[in-house]
Amino acid sequence: MIDKLEFLLALARERHFGRAAEACGVTQPTLSAGVKQIEEQMGVLLVNRGSRFRGFTPEGEKVLEWARRIVGDHRAMRAEVNALRHGLTGRLRIAAIPTALAMIASITTPFRQRHPNVQFTIVSRTSIEVLEQLDNLEIDAGVTYLDNEPLGRVATVPLYRERYRLITSSDAPLGDRASVTWAQVAQVPLCLLTPNMQNRRIIEGLLRGAGGNPQPTLESNSMIVLFAHVRTGRWASVMPAKLAETLGLTETIRAIPIVEPEAVHTIGLVVPAREPMTPLNVALVAEAKRLARTLDPAVEAA
Repeated sequence: MIDKLEFLLALARERHFGRAAEACGVTQPTLSAGVKQIEEQMGVLLVNRGSRFRGFTPEGEKVLEWARRIVGDHRAMRAEVNALRHGLTGRLRIAAIPTALAMIASITTPFRQRHPNVQFTIVSRTSIEVLEQLDNLEIDAGVTYLDNEPLGRVATVPLYRERYRLITSSDAPLGDRASVTWAQVAQVPLCLLTPNMQNRRIIEGLLRGAGGNPQPTLESNSMIVLFAHVRTGRWASVMPAKLAETLGLTETIRAIPIVEPEAVHTIGLVVPAREPMTPLNVALVAEAKRLARTLDPAVEAA
């Protein structure tokens, strides 16, 4: 039964019978037959079929919800038994929002020192994609905003508070200031993340609240692209303070605190709210808590 529930999860991810079958390593007829067998056992139609996949029926959505729980628990059980026999091994799949990607090494590096047989896959995703992939069991954990949009059924570990800086050349307008306001930043042509990113939505809200009309001169879904342009001295951007520190400022590029109002958002680790957790996630949560005490002790105390 577990393999057939895996078929449902793949179909929910891919929204296409052929791609779902490929993801599961089976033929399309095998996948279709497996889904049909679940329907016969349940006595209900789960998938709206036509010439292509047309989505799940209401009953199918409910079965899909249970399938995620059952498959997740099954994977956790196998991982725990394996950890008892062989110690902590396997691969941790972590998705992070672009503004937090540079911080992931602060978790993975000490984690690997404690558990050298664990491997990692790190991917960049939007905040919405982080939660979707966590729900669909495509990743084991995510690093995202904890306080700006609904998170759903997850366990969280706050890591640090994101504060914003104007990243600009020292000889550019505002480049000699000790601090700037959001109203002043609203007058500067900026490089920003693409509109599907939560960081972009946060910054746009702050700029509009200060009377501005954000019209970035350059957009990208990569903070590296934005930072590379800013480092030329010809561009400016708004970035989290910790990210700017991690990427490294040049002698002529400044990170100027933005005040009035001082905007703060909490970044943290999210994992499935499942008990018991997988051994890998237990270790990951412990590592995240250690990091939080180092990065921003006030977060843990809040």
